Amino acid sequence: MDTVNEELFGVDPKIEKSIQFAKNISISKAPILIVGEIGVGKKSLAKYIHANSNRVDGEFKLVDCALDPMEVEKVILGHRYEDTGRYQKGILELANGGTVVLSNIDALEEVFQKKLHKIFNELEDYDIDIRIVATTTKNISKLVGSGRFYRGLYTYISSNSIYLSPLRERTLDIEMMAKHYISEYNIANGKAITINEEALRKITGHYWTHNVQELKTVIEASLNNCETDTLTDDDLTIGEKRAVMMIAEDDSEGIRLMSLKEAEKLLIKKALIHTSENRTQAAKILGVSIRTLRNKINEYRNGGSAYFINLR
Repeated sequence: MDTVNEELFGVDPKIEKSIQFAKNISISKAPILIVGEIGVGKKSLAKYIHANSNRVDGEFKLVDCALDPMEVEKVILGHRYEDTGRYQKGILELANGGTVVLSNIDALEEVFQKKLHKIFNELEDYDIDIRIVATTTKNISKLVGSGRFYRGLYTYISSNSIYLSPLRERTLDIEMMAKHYISEYNIANGKAITINEEALRKITGHYWTHNVQELKTVIEASLNNCETDTLTDDDLTIGEKRAVMMIAEDDSEGIRLMSLKEAEKLLIKKALIHTSENRTQAAKILGVSIRTLRNKINEYRNGGSAYFINLR
């Protein structure tokens, strides 16, 4: 597993407080809920918690709960292949003695939420010892209040909650991280590129919608465009109207082949999740009109998809 440097989370007092709490709680077995916007570092913090726990030699398993509901259930609980009859263990078994991360836990189907809560409370009966870390971009307590998230599961995961503040609220961290990624690029490519003040001001003043993940992507792309030893504001690929396919920090697991229709529904679902169900922002990310998005939502709702039925 990749190591995570504590310093790279930032030096902002709010972040330092969150990281210190994560470090303190990592030695226990208690479930943890990490809350923050897309790209802010929730998966990295989950890795940090695992690395600082007595489970560091155990497995670190992650599943994105925003994927197809049937696939998510199979990944978590395991399943038997119909053609061969071979049983594939789920991550709850595979990570015995380690850590399981449920990314975008708010996207779980309601029926499965209740089922999972029951399973979590019976893990000891099956001699399974795991630490559960859940991540979300939403205020799940509000979802509980509106009946869209099972209270029992929320109570289980939220006893220790950690909030990671957006990067745009941490100017010093933006500058520190930008310089770190430049240094990282220089080492990897045998270069000695520096950044001038105008470019640095443009970076620190930008509204980083996708936080650390976006900053890293922009820095790398800008350095690739740089033809001198100094990165200028003209080299920066920010503030432009361009289509960028951002791979979320938790999207590296569970990829599978699916039909175009399935992929379309999944993409729309993930866009809504990542914008906290702001349809205008989701439509912009998807490159469609708000009317088209509304029609698709109604189509999936009429088709009986639980996520879209419960969509406000």
